[in-house]
Amino acid sequence: MAKAAVHKDQGSVKLRSPDLVMKLKRMGAFHHSRLSFMRTLLRNLKKYRWTFDRPIWRIDGNGVGVATYSATRTTGEPRTYTLVAFGHDLPADKRSDRVIAEAWDATFTLFDGVPTEADIERLSKNVPVQEAGRISDSEFSLARANRSVRLFEHVVESLAGGRQPDRDEVERVGYLMRTTAVYGSGKFGAADRDKWADRPEFGGSFRPELLLVYLVRAFTLDLVEHLARSRSPQTAVVIDPDLRRRFGVGNSTGLGLAPFLINHPALVHSWINAREAALARVRSLDVADEASIATFANLLARARINAEEWFTESEHQKTDVEALRNDLQRTTEYLAQNPLTGTLPWDTLYRWAENTLSLEGQEQIVSLMIDAHPDLADDLAETTAADEPATFRIDGAMSVEQLRRMLEEIYGWALKIPFDDRDACARLWYVSEEKLEPRLAERFEEDLDAYEQPLAPGRDAAAAHAALKDWDKTATVAEFLVRHPEHRHIVRRAQIASRLPYAEIRDNTIAADMLPIDLLRCKLSFFGATKFDPRSDRWVRINMYQDAPYPHELADTDPDDLFYPPLEAS
Repeated sequence: MAKAAVHKDQGSVKLRSPDLVMKLKRMGAFHHSRLSFMRTLLRNLKKYRWTFDRPIWRIDGNGVGVATYSATRTTGEPRTYTLVAFGHDLPADKRSDRVIAEAWDATFTLFDGVPTEADIERLSKNVPVQEAGRISDSEFSLARANRSVRLFEHVVESLAGGRQPDRDEVERVGYLMRTTAVYGSGKFGAADRDKWADRPEFGGSFRPELLLVYLVRAFTLDLVEHLARSRSPQTAVVIDPDLRRRFGVGNSTGLGLAPFLINHPALVHSWINAREAALARVRSLDVADEASIATFANLLARARINAEEWFTESEHQKTDVEALRNDLQRTTEYLAQNPLTGTLPWDTLYRWAENTLSLEGQEQIVSLMIDAHPDLADDLAETTAADEPATFRIDGAMSVEQLRRMLEEIYGWALKIPFDDRDACARLWYVSEEKLEPRLAERFEEDLDAYEQPLAPGRDAAAAHAALKDWDKTATVAEFLVRHPEHRHIVRRAQIASRLPYAEIRDNTIAADMLPIDLLRCKLSFFGATKFDPRSDRWVRINMYQDAPYPHELADTDPDDLFYPPLEAS
């Protein structure tokens, strides 16, 4: 079958409406794709032939000491980054996922270049204490991690005894360590984004932080093998390579991350616009070529394995995962009866999914369709950054009538909400004095109104619209804001969203039934996370880089192909 042609920037199928896409429940069902940042990072590392080394390994038999992992670009402008990892002997009773913890099993930083012994000495006094220390603009990110209580000791004990770890246990947990924070972009003294934003390897979003996590994964596997050898040099074995890939890096993420999607409208637009543009390109294909059909079928089968292996303790997520398993089975059966033939076959499949499957299933199919068409998607990965300050300027010359129409178009959903109803404004976002991170309060149970953050765009848009009611339609926005400066932030947001349609969440972020984990899931899916396991409505555990190649395998493998479990695992 001949391959269909479609212009990459013009297709017969339009991008999905933000009124559909930017609803919290749908955003909370997103899955990783070729555009996710872990995957684009690994493609970049492979493309520019990065090499990896472990220059320092001074870790004792208890896992205490320092190790370094270097990543070096061998084509184009030479560049080296080094993970500096500190191992600690942490008593079990001090192991906590809470951001307020003060000790961890391991702490990390990503150094710009090759650290000297003096650098390592300086970092040894600051990195292990995290917020209590200070790093410098030679460091791009700061992180900490704790061992998995269930799996870490099992793996060390098994390897020391000459056995492979139990695969079922590995599948159930999926990681040996989980990070409890990964900081960057100037926090705690780290380099500001301006220092590295123009480096090609860090195009897109969050690549320094995700490079750190990628190297942390290598460290955790090296650590368990080292501890096994230290425990029993004569009998210890290393992990089988295929089983080794089944280990990712866990992560516990909570409310501190949730407001990011509200606070960075231009950046969020760039992420979602790239995904929606890729989907529209695929749906616009006149015919489906044999290679893409085969790739999609392969990915669908592997996505089914992934869904079967998705363990969660959350009753809410269990329901969604079960729906996903059923959806993927139904999709397999549908394609057996309705092969991808005829005009616009991918659009036909998408429309069937939208009308038939759960949100979890719909968004999984979206990701698989994108993954089956790298030629239509991969260039969009470089559009996922944003010059946010460039969008901040308010157009004061705009007429009040234009602003009113803009608010009605973008926030029409919010104008229908009775915000004087307690359930409509039940929640309140504020910043914790203790950790300087966002938190969510119950408005009518806690006296925190004076500390509320502007994280309710829908309510604020409705208030601004009401304030415009009696204004002369020929008056300017500048005149309105002189009288009503309290509405500056929502006017700015509306003007940004008028140019960048996916910049604004079109849902009530302070409603009684709002789930912060939907915000977390959306952001983490763009990172490339898998196996979402909500521990409440306010924090979630995930897996990062599971199935991905390790640094020493990257040159000889397709990193995207390994982001789903292999078919032989079924």
